[in-house]
Amino acid sequence: VSCLCGSAPCLLCGCCPSAKNSTVSRLVFTFFLFLGTLVSIIMIIPGVEKELHKLPGFCEGSGSVLGVQTHVNCNSFLGHKAVYRMGFAMATFFCLFAVIMVCVRSSKDPRAAVQNGFWFFKFLVLVGITVGAFYIPDGAFTSVWFYFGVVGSFLFILIQLILLIDFAHSWSQLWLRNASESDAKGWYAALCIITFIFYAISIAAIVLLYVYYTKPEDCTEGKVLISINLILCLIISAVSILPKIQEAQPHSGLLQASLITLYTVYVTWSALANVPTQTCNPTLLVRNSTGPAMATQPLTTWWDAPSIVGLIIFILCTLFISIRSSDHPQVNKLMQTEESRAGVGGEEAAVESGVYRAYDNEQEGVSYNYTFFHLCLLLAALYIMMTLTNWYRPDESLQALTSPWTAVWVKICSSWVGLLLYFWTLVAPLVLPNRDFS
Repeated sequence: VSCLCGSAPCLLCGCCPSAKNSTVSRLVFTFFLFLGTLVSIIMIIPGVEKELHKLPGFCEGSGSVLGVQTHVNCNSFLGHKAVYRMGFAMATFFCLFAVIMVCVRSSKDPRAAVQNGFWFFKFLVLVGITVGAFYIPDGAFTSVWFYFGVVGSFLFILIQLILLIDFAHSWSQLWLRNASESDAKGWYAALCIITFIFYAISIAAIVLLYVYYTKPEDCTEGKVLISINLILCLIISAVSILPKIQEAQPHSGLLQASLITLYTVYVTWSALANVPTQTCNPTLLVRNSTGPAMATQPLTTWWDAPSIVGLIIFILCTLFISIRSSDHPQVNKLMQTEESRAGVGGEEAAVESGVYRAYDNEQEGVSYNYTFFHLCLLLAALYIMMTLTNWYRPDESLQALTSPWTAVWVKICSSWVGLLLYFWTLVAPLVLPNRDFS
């Protein structure tokens, strides 16, 4: 009972090292998100999708709640609809906690106990919201929730870009610091090799995009989008090594630019994979209504390469949000995280007592903004919902899933915003010379 209803310390067994209470809480909430993601993945597997009509209340005529008949059409796309309802449940769960945790300043606030404890009841709340989501009538739910997913995914992609830019700068600074302190040329060689590999992969990927997603006398949109992003990547690479930029930011270099270039190429690939024209998109998934849910026709597998890469990036970024504060104060301020001064002696006390446990490091002030953290997980839930469904939506006749141009432009615009953010990190010390960008 203590472990189910108490705080985060009970979640650590004796074999685990002592950890901050705030870190444990973030990891458990992230586990809830990953658990929902796993359920969504299972539901969209073709073999499982064919059996979803058996869920009580999910399909029209298969059940009712408190006498209210449900209206989910069982004739098509049950896996797609199930993922949308699972995404709605996770987004609602994190939105609820984002509202509850507004303006929590320290662990002395009674609401902090709710943030860091009562995990069994939180799990029951998530399960209850999920069950309720599967009783949502069809109607306009899928069409409307698609646009919520688009907006949330765009914002989460921006968060990914901020984290990637921060990671690239931290990586370069760490290796350059190691090289200067040890006076070893191996660190410089490693920087050059990694940078070369990133650029080589990016160039090869761009060539493949031209080969597979364009035609000599067609696919003008694809040619333009690839060319624009190629030019922008060349610009930021050149700017990153300009003498004035190097003078203002000695740690700036091609490693960061190569990593941003590689991610931009991935986003461009992901956008082109959503172009709704079959001749310009060989990876376009065509999915028509399969008739009754128990039909034996084979269903299209939704696992394509961009989705798999997107899923991996989603996992890494979500863990990054959960366990790490940035080395850069401005990123911490933007992401609403900071190293708390509270509980300085907590770790020492935990070690001296001989008991491995989570210790409270937020008595004087929280180490991260609870509300912002839950909003990040909310956006992550919407992003993974769109990723697992390939950003597709049913057409007006509800007989086929189509890839809208909306998905293409959202992804392309996010790549442009990401390049603009990185460009700003390069030129900001020159534009605002009186500010400290160290």
